[in-house]
Parts: sequence; structure tokens; C-alpha cells
Amino acid sequence: MNQLSIGLSDEIEPTCEWLQLEQLINDRGSKYSVTAGRVENKEELKAFLKKVKKNKKYAKATHNTYAFRMRNETQLVEGKNDDGETGAGMVILRMIRKTNRVNIVVVVTRWYGGVKLHADRFKHVQDSSQVILKELK
Repeated sequence: MNQLSIGLSDEIEPTCEWLQLEQLINDRGSKYSVTAGRVENKEELKAFLKKVKKNKKYAKATHNTYAFRMRNETQLVEGKNDDGETGAGMVILRMIRKTNRVNIVVVVTRWYGGVKLHADRFKHVQDSSQVILKELK
């Protein structure tokens, strides 16, 4: 089995402070947007999330799921929040890990359209995360 070995020097940090892609995916009435940016500590993470929800449209969304990875002098800190979309935070965190990103938060926002998407919702969360991570190169 091949394993990918990535050292600390290979970690990639966002090149901008903030990026938002609106209505990236529309499926059966549900709409997905994604927001990402640079965070280096818990205070910046809280401020970033507050900034996203400052827009009333995002504050009223059905789900604002997110994941983050931050490196400080001694450790790598990771976290996620599903915001009622069970499992979605882990999907985002896996995408961040896969691209070896640090000092980043990715928020996938969903406005429920009235039709359950079942497993497709995870694909949409993954695709949204992938698009924004590519944009942040």
C-alpha cells in the first residue's frame, strides 16, 4: 500500500484572508455556498465565523458546517462543526487534510430546498470544499 508522506514544510497556507463562492451548487432546491480564509488561533476562528454569519442570508441558512486546521509553535489543532448536517464537518476536514492545508477554515453553507438529498449532500459538501481549496492556491 502506498502512503503519502508530507512533512511540515509541505503545509500550504491560504494566500488570501477571505474568499466566498456563492451558489456554487444547486440541487433539488438546495443551494450551497462556500467560504474559506486564514485563521491562526481560536479568536480569529470565532471572528471569521461571526463575519460569515453577519450576512443575514448566511445567518438564516439551514446549515453552516465548517472545519479548520491551525498550527501554532507546538501543535496542530483541528476541529469541525456539523451544524445539524451530521457528518458534513468531517467531510470538510478530510478535504483540508488531503490538501495539507493549515491556518485555514472552510465553511460550507446550505439552504435546504425541501427535498432530502441523502448521500448526495456529502458529495456537494466535498465538491464545494475542493473548489475553494483549489481557488486558495
